Amino acid sequence: MSLFVIGDLHLSYGADKPMDIFGGAWEGFAEKLDAAWRAAVAPEDTVVLCGDSSWGISLAEALPDFRYIDSLPGRKLLLKGNHDYYWDTVSKMRRFLAENGLHSLDFIHNSFAAYGDTALCGTKGWFADEEEGHDRKIYLREVGRLRESLLQAEKAGFSRKLVFLHYPPVSPLSEYPEITGLMREYGVSDCFYGHLHGPGLRNAVTGLTGGIEYHCVSADYVKFTPQKIM
Repeated sequence: MSLFVIGDLHLSYGADKPMDIFGGAWEGFAEKLDAAWRAAVAPEDTVVLCGDSSWGISLAEALPDFRYIDSLPGRKLLLKGNHDYYWDTVSKMRRFLAENGLHSLDFIHNSFAAYGDTALCGTKGWFADEEEGHDRKIYLREVGRLRESLLQAEKAGFSRKLVFLHYPPVSPLSEYPEITGLMREYGVSDCFYGHLHGPGLRNAVTGLTGGIEYHCVSADYVKFTPQKIM
């Protein structure tokens, strides 16, 4: 039983948003992803998806993408990304999956998931480049969700915690202290994030920074291959 992570699949089996139009790494990405996933992941494994899994703007439109993800080996835990427009309450999403016979998918949202003696915590995150305004409100809401995720894991007795985000909490020149501070407070050893693509990947922070090991797992960054964590 192994734990994997990957972000930003940007599937569009139910929407007209083919990523192949961007060329480069994205050309033929669906075939690359399918081959790499099936070669690496076994049915008993767990894969965390760090947001932007589907271009569907509703649960119904995202259903073909969910069906595809369900067909892949392993248990999958989905986080919200900035393009996951289908996202609804967790209870509604779980009910939708159950009604459609999709049983290998679940969500991390104001919650955590257990993997052995390790807690898998996280939230979407957000960029916080301003001190007030709409973006700041979204960012602070996401800080609260991450705190809730970590607090639930702490109360459940998990000493080891990993954090998964969509937005990176650090850049080469700065960090978002409310998020990085929370991770240090709860003893998080590793943080995994996506969101960055193309030229933006030059801003990907990887390796040990401030006591936390950071990993960029955007699909194009990891060559559409789920990354084994444990």
